[in-house]
Amino acid sequence: MAGIIEFSGTVLTAPDQERHGLWAVNGRLTFRRPAVPPDVVLDGWVLPGLVDAHCHIGLGPAGDVSESLAEQQAVTDRNAGTLLVRDAGAVHDTRWIQQRTELPRIIRAGRHIARTRRYLRGFAVEVEPDGLVEAVRKQALAGDGWVKLVGDWIDRDAGDLTPSFPAAVVRDAVRAAHDEGARVTAHCFAEDTLDDMLDAGIDCIEHGTGLLPRHLPRFVEQRVPIVPTLINIATFPEIADRAEAKFPRYAAHMQALWQRRNERILEAYEAGVTIYAGTDAGSVISHGRIVDEIHALHAAGLPATAALDAASWAAREWLGADGIAEGASADVVVCGQDPRISPETLGELKHIILRGRELRGNKLKLQVI
Repeated sequence: MAGIIEFSGTVLTAPDQERHGLWAVNGRLTFRRPAVPPDVVLDGWVLPGLVDAHCHIGLGPAGDVSESLAEQQAVTDRNAGTLLVRDAGAVHDTRWIQQRTELPRIIRAGRHIARTRRYLRGFAVEVEPDGLVEAVRKQALAGDGWVKLVGDWIDRDAGDLTPSFPAAVVRDAVRAAHDEGARVTAHCFAEDTLDDMLDAGIDCIEHGTGLLPRHLPRFVEQRVPIVPTLINIATFPEIADRAEAKFPRYAAHMQALWQRRNERILEAYEAGVTIYAGTDAGSVISHGRIVDEIHALHAAGLPATAALDAASWAAREWLGADGIAEGASADVVVCGQDPRISPETLGELKHIILRGRELRGNKLKLQVI
């Protein structure tokens, strides 16, 4: 039993909604005062546990990882306040994480699906166009309602980014995923790839660095969100430097995408495109950096509350997860200051509570007063 926690500070049930009086009773939130005194009282600003909407628990620089390393990745994210992860493709089968109550909740997407020899070695199920639909159906059944496509990558013959699959095949693949009850997201760096994905009825776009003004009305009309992964896009200059000698056109393209990264995300936000926060942790980016991504979104021009919303209330609603509501799972974080006004407080969380248990000394337990 998780016992009773009283939250004595301000409770943020939504970006613009405050209230007082919240308890966690045996792992569930309630606004009704329990009949018995709490086991512990926690003060501060309370908001839902943070969400990393693009994370790779179970993936490393070489692809698959051991169970112990996958567990370490999950713990690192949890200790930073990430209590819900939308997996964006992993080689390691992480279904066992869903049985571990001390680890973050995870919504899995199975493995990436990429064009043969057109992605990082050892990461993806690699297929030719005639095998894409079948691969999508298989991964739709293997995941938790999401499929991840690699929409573009460097084409060494062309010397630049090009779409991974023909547009007509992508349409068939997205339709197949929808038939299986799954949503589809796609890694997209280049400009033209976004047109193909929107034409196909895609459900989400990862990175979206090729976003152009012509795309914005379609993103809004089709209600397609973007997960920019800005802390990963920050690596583009290094990628370009490594590629310069052999693929100068690709290197210049990656530099140009990086230079306009913040401008494009701000344009999307101001046009009404939904933005969610994701780190792309797992291969190049280390885990536990969701707060850095929130700060990056704010630095790009999003208001502080909007950047926080992208990793909290809105992200949870999008993924069908509990926020702060009567009977919801007690997955919350507590800040020393109002995080909408002082985003830096997210980097020094006072308390992390997962399933009604507080994180103490790298472990979850109920501390009795």
